[in-house]
Amino acid sequence: MRKILLNILPKSVIVFYKNSKKQKRLKQRELLISQKNIVTKQQIIEKLKSIGIKDGETIMLHSSLSKIGFVENGANSVIDAFTEVIGKDGTLVMPAFPSIGFNFDYLKTNPVFNIKDTPSKMGNITEVFRKKEHVFRSLHPTDSVCAIGKQAEYLVKDHFNQLTPYNSNSPFYKLTQLNSKIILIGVDLNSLTNFHTPEDEITNFEFPVYHKTQFNSLVIDENGIKKTMLTKVHNPEWSKKRKCNAFIVPFESAGFLKHFTLGNAQCMIINANEMHNWLVENYKTKGISLYTPQGK
Repeated sequence: MRKILLNILPKSVIVFYKNSKKQKRLKQRELLISQKNIVTKQQIIEKLKSIGIKDGETIMLHSSLSKIGFVENGANSVIDAFTEVIGKDGTLVMPAFPSIGFNFDYLKTNPVFNIKDTPSKMGNITEVFRKKEHVFRSLHPTDSVCAIGKQAEYLVKDHFNQLTPYNSNSPFYKLTQLNSKIILIGVDLNSLTNFHTPEDEITNFEFPVYHKTQFNSLVIDENGIKKTMLTKVHNPEWSKKRKCNAFIVPFESAGFLKHFTLGNAQCMIINANEMHNWLVENYKTKGISLYTPQGK
């Protein structure tokens, strides 16, 4: 719904809305500080361990820093807590998409994606993460990810020149093969990018989720070399029909989604491989998809 509104509301209304939200967050922050309601890095570490995050794991993180409350040292505390818990053999991954609207509309403006300089619009934590030393980023004009750790280079290296962003060469599909865990902090299943890996894997997927237009996008790699790549983007008309949060209860029942809280944020943890397999199997046997969550 948020993406839809961003594409239909006048810019002045969007700016007013964003400024109002910012002021509200600042007031909430001041209140939390006055009440000494502060989330520390150590508290985040303890929470991650309590939900079963272990050394050596691969984690895909979707997040909203403001939903947690007042975090001491902000995004850095969240990032440092995750990397400390998963250790040197673990891998931390985050989306680093350059646009928060429909990618179809974004690519129509002919943007240039610079792997080093193009900001992530996926929240404060992702942008701080993107700028950190030793973080790798996938070379993709709309659906790039950033990663650090043992599997980071493997995850991002094949994303360039893929016609669809969620196919078997993508970081998202590779996460399923690494038996990764997906953590959502303060965001719901509308932020769950791995919903799209089954759509790319299933031959002759019933719904036209990709727009028929193919874009030849300009990208700049880590060496400053300009390249072009052909890519498809999701069809906005079908994106509007997604019913992502309808899967919370089925995923809970299947046993691979669990809830927890961090500060003030409602959070979820999902096994990426189990979710992927469940979606593929239930599409084939019951016609269940993001567009038909009750099946056919």
